[in-house]
Amino acid sequence: MNSMDVKLPNLGEGADSGVVVNVFVKEGDQIARDQPILELENEKAVASIPSPVSGTVAKLRVKVGDKISVGQLILSVSEDSGAVTKASDTKTAVKATEDKVGADQAPVPPEEAIDKHEAEPAHSQRAPVAAPSIRKIARELGIDLAKIHGTERGGRIVLADLRAYLQRLQKLAAQPTPGRAATPPAATAERIDFSKWGEITKKPMSALRKTISRRLVENWTTIPHVTQFDEADVTALLEARKKHAPAYEAKGARLTLTSFTLKVVAAALKKFPMFNASVDELADEIIFKEYYHLGVAVDTDAGLIVPVIRDVDKKDLVTLSRELNELAVKARDRKVALEELKGGTFTISNQGGIGGAHFTPIINKPEVAILGLGRGALKAVVKNGKIEARTMLPLGLSYDHRVIDGGQAARFITELVQGFENFKEADVRLGTE
Repeated sequence: MNSMDVKLPNLGEGADSGVVVNVFVKEGDQIARDQPILELENEKAVASIPSPVSGTVAKLRVKVGDKISVGQLILSVSEDSGAVTKASDTKTAVKATEDKVGADQAPVPPEEAIDKHEAEPAHSQRAPVAAPSIRKIARELGIDLAKIHGTERGGRIVLADLRAYLQRLQKLAAQPTPGRAATPPAATAERIDFSKWGEITKKPMSALRKTISRRLVENWTTIPHVTQFDEADVTALLEARKKHAPAYEAKGARLTLTSFTLKVVAAALKKFPMFNASVDELADEIIFKEYYHLGVAVDTDAGLIVPVIRDVDKKDLVTLSRELNELAVKARDRKVALEELKGGTFTISNQGGIGGAHFTPIINKPEVAILGLGRGALKAVVKNGKIEARTMLPLGLSYDHRVIDGGQAARFITELVQGFENFKEADVRLGTE
């Protein structure tokens, strides 16, 4: 009988550790190769880690709540002579694990990506790995590639690594010199002993909450935010939703206000492409995108997650409603894959199901705008010279004032209001009704 130690494999780009949230095996259990042995939480994803070998669990080395790193021992397996896994098979299984977990990992926040591009230790003599085109750019810019840590497989340096390295240099250059007053958050933060005034309970911030915190601080401090407010009369829209919702349910789709919002926003973005753009801060360029991938903020027990629905302009309400529900469920179960969190061009945050009216959502960088929806409320509204009870939907449009002016924002939110108020019932009705 042979014994083998199972260690945590590489987790993919930008991830080297995580917190154990579930352990599926115990000592004495028989396990098969590729059988899930634990779940690991890292950033915005929960990834299942499979076993690279078959055998009997001899010793379990981790427990729920442990923070473990790549290469750390997970468990020891006793392999029966008839179930010994070949070394080549083991390597294949580990590679499959790396690919799977890498696909489940959340995006690396910009600040973390920058930190990864610091110089390698002086004792490392490994020649940097990069394509000729990357070497040419580095030579022209006077950059020593040996000072950059590549994030691609095998340490290969790509254009994104060069960009991140330059961004880091820019940040360092912008830091106050000793002769200037400096007020970085870490220097001004005061540690307070709250227990002096009564009982307290401490709870560590989760990996997701840390990421949300860092990204929101960066987004708020690097983007000049302005928020434009308005209200849309959604009385007729909600009546159409109520009327046709059963038909959508029969097709496995849940028709919600957010479903309509996706269509309204996509149509408005086509008329106002500036709101579907991004800023390339290194090249001082505005990138106009000809695709409409909308992020939808999902409130989960662990924090806010923003999965992306792609090509919204090309899909009908049934498809959008179905995808919206599926992504929301996956987000709440922390099963969203990496690609489902990337590539958004505009974000929608709907708090109507919770409550509240107008609010000022923070832009999801590198996007330049975000729409916040509050809870619709019945109000007395003057319509055609008469006072009527209408359901009014609060809208809050936050935009990047570097690229969008107030007049454009006013026109865009007016377009949104008209989209909600003039939504045709014919576009809601299914052919089977």
